Amino acid sequence: MATDTASTDEFEAHRPVLTGVAYRMLGGVADAEDVVQEAWLRWSAADRTDIREPRAYLVRITTRLAIDRLRQAKARRESYVGSWLPEPVVTDFGPAVPDTAERALLADSVSVAVLVVLESLSPLERAVFVLREAFGFPFGEIAVTLERGEAAVRQLAARARRHVEERRPRYDVDPAERRALTERFLAAAGGGDLDALLALLAPDVRLVGDSGGKAKAPLRVIEGADKVGRFLFAVSGEAVLYDFRVMEFNGAPAVLVLAGGVPDLVLQLEIRDGKVECVYIVRNPDKLSGAVLERPSA
Repeated sequence: MATDTASTDEFEAHRPVLTGVAYRMLGGVADAEDVVQEAWLRWSAADRTDIREPRAYLVRITTRLAIDRLRQAKARRESYVGSWLPEPVVTDFGPAVPDTAERALLADSVSVAVLVVLESLSPLERAVFVLREAFGFPFGEIAVTLERGEAAVRQLAARARRHVEERRPRYDVDPAERRALTERFLAAAGGGDLDALLALLAPDVRLVGDSGGKAKAPLRVIEGADKVGRFLFAVSGEAVLYDFRVMEFNGAPAVLVLAGGVPDLVLQLEIRDGKVECVYIVRNPDKLSGAVLERPSA
């Protein structure tokens, strides 16, 4: 029993990192938890006498399982109804990540915009990017994890980094400014003030909705300040039926909308030059069941 307890404690000590790797790889909380649970089953059944570095061993198992799941999920993603967005996750890096620079790196690597870009990478490229850019694993260790040569891993890393840099938003926004603009956006939309709402939108603003065909949300991307503003204005008439909370999801302020205490949607903004550049709305009920719970994401 003592040995079982020790092995459980060892695994639990590394669970936040494993969950963080799996979530960034898969973009879904339930998928990430399934992978971590499978990693636990393999860990508990393994002969651990020869395992000198449990963290590296567990990350290796988790990464390989996530790669397998990504490959299996490819067909499902291609047939997904409407736009696909990652499952919102409440982020709280806690006292274990006190350094501002490290917090910023972790928040960026779990941001909606970056996770959307990672969807366009191959499973191997995504694994290398996550392990290297988000968690700082050395190339040699990544090579062992992926059973590839170190030179090949470096090439994958360079290709993935170039791809992400070309497609990710190229602007930094102060967290306080982003929260303030989110609250102003919420006040304008919730108050039905179309002029105030339009004043916050960039001319080329985009609205991306993810319902999976299971809830009311636009299936196609809406583009342009007038169209986006009028869409939001039209749906804001139902605001009196809902409760709103500004919380941190995926490393940035977002609006959690509750209907009868149940999560109905999560809305998040991308900001550029003081204007709303993109509006993300997740309304697929399958992606909202854990929206009020804190999830480890470091």
